[in-house]
Amino acid sequence: MVMNLDIRPDETAVYALGGLGEIGKNTYGIQFGDEIIVVDAGVKFPEDELLGIDYVIPDYTYLKENRDKIKALVITHGHEDHIGAIHFFLNAVNVPVYAGPLALALIKNKLDEHGLLNSTELHEIDEDTVLKFDNMSVEFFRTTHSIPDTFGIAVHTPSGTIVETGDFKFDFTPTTKQPPNVQKMARIGSEGVLLLMSDSTNAERAEFSKSERWVGKTIDKLFDEIDGRIIFATFASNMSRVQMATEAALAHGRKIAVFGRSMESAVTNGLALGYLDIPKEMLVDAHEINHLPANEVLILSTGSQGEPMAALARIANGTHKQISIQPDDTVIFSSSPIPGNTQSVNRVINELEEAGATVIHGKINNIHASGHGGQEEQKLMLSLIKPKYFMPVHGEYRMLKVHEGMSHEVGVPKENTFVLDNGDVLALTADSARVADHIPAEDTYVDGNGIGDVGSAVLRDRQMLSQDGLVVVVATIDLKNQEITAGPDILSRGFIYMRESEDLINEGRKEIFHAILTAMREPNASEHSIRNAVVSQLQRFLYEKTKRRPLILPMFILI
Repeated sequence: MVMNLDIRPDETAVYALGGLGEIGKNTYGIQFGDEIIVVDAGVKFPEDELLGIDYVIPDYTYLKENRDKIKALVITHGHEDHIGAIHFFLNAVNVPVYAGPLALALIKNKLDEHGLLNSTELHEIDEDTVLKFDNMSVEFFRTTHSIPDTFGIAVHTPSGTIVETGDFKFDFTPTTKQPPNVQKMARIGSEGVLLLMSDSTNAERAEFSKSERWVGKTIDKLFDEIDGRIIFATFASNMSRVQMATEAALAHGRKIAVFGRSMESAVTNGLALGYLDIPKEMLVDAHEINHLPANEVLILSTGSQGEPMAALARIANGTHKQISIQPDDTVIFSSSPIPGNTQSVNRVINELEEAGATVIHGKINNIHASGHGGQEEQKLMLSLIKPKYFMPVHGEYRMLKVHEGMSHEVGVPKENTFVLDNGDVLALTADSARVADHIPAEDTYVDGNGIGDVGSAVLRDRQMLSQDGLVVVVATIDLKNQEITAGPDILSRGFIYMRESEDLINEGRKEIFHAILTAMREPNASEHSIRNAVVSQLQRFLYEKTKRRPLILPMFILI
């Protein structure tokens, strides 16, 4: 049975499957009649408490049940929180994909890796592209961000125009020579915009964000001052930052070596698309750097977010096959930790410094500028687009609320603003807006090859295992004759050291023995009821003795 929205035929529905109340997982739907335009297919990286989870992706249930209505997946830019789940998305709903040159190159790499490249319809777009469907059309306007080929999207519907900004800042001196198209934004705004959905990431920063060129001056100054090898870590997708580092290297006579698969891919794509300009003779093989003077080497590396398997983390902990830290090495982190990665980044910094490197990081060194606009840029976007209704997106709840407050300052009435949750459906006509429905939008956890098979109960068990360990109870029981023929025995992992806890183990065995006999004598006794009795009794006993709550796993042999 197809899941339908509770909206009127004259209403346009707008909803988020990810991106509201969180940083990441950006996936937005715009629907009129039997047509749906999906904007972005992002992934979210798990917080520390999601033990063993690799990725968090949206729940695609509604889209799967309405796959015939989806006309296009349009991509704002090539960051993982906007394209990282695209292979999961396309496995659920295989629809045409429209993206800019760099995002498309990154998507092709991802789809090739997952065996979906030949089965996916891909289209390259630019700022002049217009997509036309029966009821809706889509146009694009250039914005600036920390990656080239960044677009805002305007979806024209019978109800009015819906604008989704993607991630943006107003950098009027970008190193990529792709300034924001303020004129087009103003034109779209002057023609009338029904709803603006705008990036809220830096809504709490009362500033106009710094230009990338400002960071470039700092990088050049650092290269002047450093005599040893330089290891430069940044987001591989940040072409302007990579270009600034390579320009500084060339100016100071340094050869360039690239470490890490995503950085190698970024340099290859950047050179092919013209975003990077690095003379071939300045790029050297990883093996060659050990034969060059230290002051003639720049290493571009992945791992600025502390990823344990990235090149920088392996260099830091001494497990990298080709490079190890030397006493005069300087490591520059030209990025800031994304939410959830601070501990990992700090761990890598500590390991690098323990190995003898000098580490330069943080805002105080002026080596990073955010790709997201501050409050002044968010107000500028609101003023250019001039929406009738406003829905802040791409941010945690407090960010959405601050952004909502700013919209009132620039003339959007309070009753025309909507701070929503993932799954809420905003129904719009030219003269009205209401929250009309809710669709499934819970987090879906990806663990290895498993998608959605790890739920809250499994995560709760993992949490208990990580904190208090595991206790296994083994016994052979004769349920018919109400006898325990062997055991019970207790095994412990991560809870207590068995050899030093004989008294506790023996007392625990007595508790289990009595719990099993008592449960077996109950009317309608079963393996399930005996198991519950053992878990309940042993949990109480162990907490009373140790103030810890291990995961208890009874294993019975029935005869």
